[in-house]
Amino acid sequence: MSEQLLTVADSLKDRARAALGSRNLILVGLMGAGKSSVGRIVASQLAIPFIDSDLEIERVSRMTIAELFAAYGEQEFRALEARVVKRLLKSGPRVVSTGGGAFINDRTRKHIKKGGLSVWLKADLDVLWERVNKRDTRPLLKTENPKQTLEGLMNARYPIYAQADLTVLSRDVRKEIMADEVLKAVIEAQKESAAS
Repeated sequence: MSEQLLTVADSLKDRARAALGSRNLILVGLMGAGKSSVGRIVASQLAIPFIDSDLEIERVSRMTIAELFAAYGEQEFRALEARVVKRLLKSGPRVVSTGGGAFINDRTRKHIKKGGLSVWLKADLDVLWERVNKRDTRPLLKTENPKQTLEGLMNARYPIYAQADLTVLSRDVRKEIMADEVLKAVIEAQKESAAS
């Protein structure tokens, strides 16, 4: 039985890898949706590189995201983010996890749409809040009522995230299950594209 499950898992990875081809797979969504943790697993399963755009921004700027926000403000940070994302998507295939506000920025969204297949990891408020309220490293949540701020971000950003090529519901399940659902969505998108 376990050998059969292993074959199914290998088949899923192989089919998703073939469906992706040389394109990048870009994960978008709010903070706490699982873009980095799920993205690492997806990249490992597809045997392609994983890059977290926030970590890349911190590497090239030699500052944390919070320090960048404090020193330069959100507008300058978004301009830097757009440049970094554009550079990351010039070659592929790779899995790229973006910061929560990346897809909201028009310039960055154009780079993402041109640079590969975008997947929105969509989560409800309670799931996101459970994941983000344990750390105080989120600059946008340094407010008097961070849960209300998070809900406001959801209301403002979800219509824009909905422009992503694919949507996968991020739930309170193991990351491996979420990774498999992303792979299945990539396969389904390829089937629909081939059929049209």
